[in-house]
Amino acid sequence: MSEKGSHPEFQGKEYPDAPGSDDPKSEKRIGDLIERIQDSAEKLRVDNTSRGDLKILSRALRELRYAFKVFSPYRGHRIVTVFGSARTPPDDPAYIQAIDFGRRMATEGWFVLTGAASGIMEAGHRGAGREQSMGLNIMLPFEQDSNPIIRGDHKLVHMKYFFTRKLMFVKECDAVCLLPGGFGTLDEGLEVLTLLQTGKRDLVPVVFLDAPGATFWQDWDGFVRNRLLEEGMISPDDLSLYTLTDNTDEAICEILNFYRMFHSMRYVKNKLVLRLQYPLTEETLEFLNVHFKDILSSGTFVQCGPLEEEQDEPELLDHHRIAFHFNRRSLGRLRQLIDVLNQSEPAR
Repeated sequence: MSEKGSHPEFQGKEYPDAPGSDDPKSEKRIGDLIERIQDSAEKLRVDNTSRGDLKILSRALRELRYAFKVFSPYRGHRIVTVFGSARTPPDDPAYIQAIDFGRRMATEGWFVLTGAASGIMEAGHRGAGREQSMGLNIMLPFEQDSNPIIRGDHKLVHMKYFFTRKLMFVKECDAVCLLPGGFGTLDEGLEVLTLLQTGKRDLVPVVFLDAPGATFWQDWDGFVRNRLLEEGMISPDDLSLYTLTDNTDEAICEILNFYRMFHSMRYVKNKLVLRLQYPLTEETLEFLNVHFKDILSSGTFVQCGPLEEEQDEPELLDHHRIAFHFNRRSLGRLRQLIDVLNQSEPAR
């Protein structure tokens, strides 16, 4: 993982150092991290760690190592994670909608990542096709065999633990779309929102997609607003972290428009850098400094070129940027700022 300051835990997709890089600083950073892993492993012996705990650590490390290897070649591509029930039958409107969503996202050049099982997960893959599908299958004693679209594909990873699987779902994606589902889908959706709300994951578009005319997520949203918001357990700005719709066009538009001006983000020491597709006009920059000064811990929003610390991502050096001292609390407001950027016209 490339260095991104002291926070957050993981910042979405990483662009790994090129294999065989001659950069001595890069080689040293990688070597230092490998030494830390080895040092931790040795301390497990000194700590008299139980065999059961060691089995968990060993399996988790092996799962993540292999998953990183599988996903690494695709980190230059956009990936949408699709969550939903494994029990949804093929004649269900949500299943049909998931096929359409997967097909259209693949047409836009996106990969569709699902849990690789039946139901909504199979529908997303069926729409995207095998070439544009990726899977993270969980090994269960029931109901969770991989679907025929992705089965046997090199982009399919089988995992024993839900926590390693969820990490990969969230770490490797550029967008999340949730269709109706059970405990697992609700768990995954709330996990994503928690990570976004606390800044433990880079901001990405999150869409809760109901079947046309259905109210599954609308009812959930009512609970969020009537209980969590009304009772002060979340802030009004947190509602900006997700979008609710029963229209596939709107869901796809929400995801694609998120990257109209915004490209990616990175913490560099005490600054947050937003990489942009195009330069901002002076009017837009002034608007940000007037209407979003509440999210600054100090200073102003400044348009700039790549910072020295970003030289380890050469494929992003051509992007325009704004840099600022973010208070690291107002993630909902930061999402609103990104929406303003994406609605703005680039400088000519």
